[in-house]
Amino acid sequence: MRTHGKVSFLLIFLLLTASCRNPHEAEAVQIASIPDSSISDQQKAPVLVFGIPSDSFNLIPGHIKPNGFLSQILLDHGVTLQEIDQVIKNSSTVFDVRKIKSGNNYTLFCDTDSLARARYLVYEHDPTTCYIFSFRDSLNITPFRKEIRKVIKYSSGTIETSLWDAMINGGMHPSLAVQLSDIYAWTVDFFGLQKGDSFKVIYEESFIDDKSLGAGRIFGAQFTWSGKTITAVPFIQDGKESFFEDDGNSLRKAFLKAPLSFSRITSRFSSSRMHPILRIRRPHYGVDYAAPIGTPVHAVGDGRVISATIENGSGRMVKISHNSVYSTAYLHLSRFGDGIQAGAFVKQGDIIGYVGSSGLSTGPHLDFRFYQNGYPVDPLKVVAPPVEPVSEANKGRFEINKSVALSLLSTF
Repeated sequence: MRTHGKVSFLLIFLLLTASCRNPHEAEAVQIASIPDSSISDQQKAPVLVFGIPSDSFNLIPGHIKPNGFLSQILLDHGVTLQEIDQVIKNSSTVFDVRKIKSGNNYTLFCDTDSLARARYLVYEHDPTTCYIFSFRDSLNITPFRKEIRKVIKYSSGTIETSLWDAMINGGMHPSLAVQLSDIYAWTVDFFGLQKGDSFKVIYEESFIDDKSLGAGRIFGAQFTWSGKTITAVPFIQDGKESFFEDDGNSLRKAFLKAPLSFSRITSRFSSSRMHPILRIRRPHYGVDYAAPIGTPVHAVGDGRVISATIENGSGRMVKISHNSVYSTAYLHLSRFGDGIQAGAFVKQGDIIGYVGSSGLSTGPHLDFRFYQNGYPVDPLKVVAPPVEPVSEANKGRFEINKSVALSLLSTF
């Protein structure tokens, strides 16, 4: 994983992509200033911790114990019950102290004298928000939101076993694997990755202090799968950002490549397979994905539920009609998704059920089947048509975005 100092390229790219956004939205790009070494120590600003000048306090960190109370922490550091009660009353609309969670961190700001009385308690409610309890002249609670630092990163990797492992081994945040798998869900079979497949991606990662909040916007990506490199260019069309190939066709297709995320194939489409329970050879017109019980199963495309029933060896099964040509079936489910019944309409990516082992099954898995004009076809060989490409009216703007994205991706 690398970060580059090609600021000019990035600024051009960011400005171009921002120009396609809602004009009422604004983003600030901060450039750190260089400290003036001529400023004396006496003139230096105080060290701020959670926005509080910390120089005149002793800081005592801790975490909320199970069944613990802030009142006990504060009483042990010279704050009275009356003051605690008044702080809570004064700020009841700011923060409900009943929402304090065990295990969360806090920091006491105590006087440096022998009494060591607490003047502030900072409770860290979530990664971005803290609440400052003040026991000075003002008795109140004020929210403090930590600064979110955004870093542009250039990362690349080569597949040895899986995309997830390549990300982890490369020191990338796991959320980046999810982002890429979402972008390429319609064009790359992540269950058919081979050793030597590779990727590169330019993205934004958010940090609070030194802790990563995960990957954010993707500014461009390339995935090389089975010898073919597929470029992903972000572009806003009709008010929505989507990813397009370099020819302007959408990376989003009519059907997802698979109904599960991060699983493995245990059995493929076959006209003659030895059934693991019946011990006879018969066709297996689907692909089996091994996954833990309860793993969500997603509709691979928009459509109408034909049936959601229990059928002998198929167990709990959902059938979906996508149009007059294509339909799909999802077998051996442990349960159906909310609202999944005959006649219900589903959107691509909706949860239609959960992995199970119902019917004739040797273990938890999903048997996924694909039909074209009523006849079973190999789901792994279906070539799905793309959805709306870049319109003629937007091609000029898209070409600029593509040129910038490809220039950036060629730098590493």
